Amino acid sequence: MNTISNRLLCVLFFAAALLAGSASAADYKIGVVNAVRVLEAAPQADVARKKLEKEFAARDRELVAAQKSLKGLEDRMVKDGAIMSETERTRLERDIVNKRRELKRDQDEFREDVNFRRNEEFGKIQRDIVVAIREVAKNQKYDLVLGEGVIFASKAVDITQKVIDHLKK
Repeated sequence: MNTISNRLLCVLFFAAALLAGSASAADYKIGVVNAVRVLEAAPQADVARKKLEKEFAARDRELVAAQKSLKGLEDRMVKDGAIMSETERTRLERDIVNKRRELKRDQDEFREDVNFRRNEEFGKIQRDIVVAIREVAKNQKYDLVLGEGVIFASKAVDITQKVIDHLKK
C-alpha cells in the first residue's frame, strides 16, 4: 500500500512539474490507461481462461463426484441410521467424517492450485500489457502515460482502446 502511495505521489509530482514548467500543458502529450479494462478485453486473457478451464476440468469433475458420493453416504445415514446396527452406524459415521476431511483437503488443494496457475498465467499477460502500453506510448509519442490512481480522465487522453487494439495484433 505504501509503495503504491509513493508511486502515485511521484507520478503526481512529475505531472505537476510538467504542467508548472515554462512550457504550456499543450506541449506535452499525456495518456491514461484503464489496466483493468485492458486485462478484461485482451484476447490473451480469454486464451488463458480457456487453458485453465481445460487444465483443471478433470479434477473439478472428480471433486463433484466425491461430493455426490459423500452426499449419498449422508443420505443413507439419515434414511437408514435408525435401523442400522451400532457397529454399522459407527463405521458409516467414520466413513462420512473421513470423506468430509478428504474432500475438504482436496478442495483446498484444488483452489490453491487454480489460484497459483491463474496468477502465473495472468502475470504473463500483465507483463504483455505493460509492453503494449510502452509500445503505444512510444509509437504515438506520448510524454506521460498514467494508469492506477487516476480519478478522472477525459476520452481525449484515454488510450485504453489503443492498447487493447495493440494486444489484438
